[in-house]
Amino acid sequence: MSNGTVASTSDSQSTRSQSSNSLLNIAGTASSRPSNATATTSSAPLPSNTLPCNNHPEFCNRKYSNITEVCAHNSAFDIKNNAASNQALSISDQLNDGIRMLQGETHFVNNTIYNCHTTCSLLNAGTWQTMLETLVTWLESNPYDVVTVLIVNSDFVEVGNYTAPVENSGIRNYLYEPEYVPQHRDQWPTLGQMILSGKRVVMFMDYNANQTTVPYILDEFSHIFETPFSPTNQSFPCTEQRPPHLDPKKAKDEYMYLANHNLNTAVDLGALTGGSSSESLLIPTYSQLNITNGAENQLGQLEAMRQNCTREWDRPPNFLLVDYYNDGTPSPGSVFEVAARANGVTYNRRCCGYAVQSAAPALRSSYVALAIAMVFVTLLAW
Repeated sequence: MSNGTVASTSDSQSTRSQSSNSLLNIAGTASSRPSNATATTSSAPLPSNTLPCNNHPEFCNRKYSNITEVCAHNSAFDIKNNAASNQALSISDQLNDGIRMLQGETHFVNNTIYNCHTTCSLLNAGTWQTMLETLVTWLESNPYDVVTVLIVNSDFVEVGNYTAPVENSGIRNYLYEPEYVPQHRDQWPTLGQMILSGKRVVMFMDYNANQTTVPYILDEFSHIFETPFSPTNQSFPCTEQRPPHLDPKKAKDEYMYLANHNLNTAVDLGALTGGSSSESLLIPTYSQLNITNGAENQLGQLEAMRQNCTREWDRPPNFLLVDYYNDGTPSPGSVFEVAARANGVTYNRRCCGYAVQSAAPALRSSYVALAIAMVFVTLLAW
């Protein structure tokens, strides 16, 4: 089964006071046609969009909540020769290769948010603001992509501590604010609508989000549930772990979900830091990376988990969280092949870490074509 339609829900929700721009207004082709007018047929061929949204034209008219994307676990942790790293390639490389969810552990140190693993003395990948600035630079060169950011608020600080980096990095203008709080799975816009509106970054926080005070940082566990995190067993169960005690029907009908598929090994933290700590740290099981990220339906491989979770939840995961996404079998990029199968599309891109020339200058002239194609889809739905 690949991604398909979702069922509507009836639970009460709060609604944002400000209204979203309509697709027609965004496209600059608002019509004077009466709202009760009947659509007419035409023998002329309808415009067809060939411009890719998140690398696939098929995604432009698909809801954000109806697509499977690959998530780079601890995206910023690409420090060479550091056992606590989770990725080999930079965030820019990750995005160029097709990663569309950036996730990572953050810590609040000296009034600054840092990308650190467990402690900043173990692995410090720089400030969170620097990571956001990297993302903004990439977004400027890639105007037809929607990216998700998942903040791990490891110190459980108030969400207000994250607003300064958001404002200072320039990403604030890209951040999507949902129409409903919480926003159910069937209420999300399409990628095309988000792209045309310019609000094409969705930011979640696992703990201490407050959408009343900071509406652009969404509460993860009101919108997404996760399978067991930091797994150490190759069986990779698809059961819901967080948030705890979530009603299964509510999870299936209203929530997106993230599949944690990063195999871990416990090591002595003191051995890594040179200290006397008796605590253990979970790090990637390096010897199994190719298998863990594999695209075959065999025990421990990502494709097997995708199929298992699809059977259990009647739909594929929305996000596939992996370590060292560039490793895999039968070839590098196998994690993207698994996501493509979930989405019912073909993966034919080059991976991983190759230099990519910005497509923005060539594609910008096609922006109107995307808008027109989407307007016609909207008109046909009337």
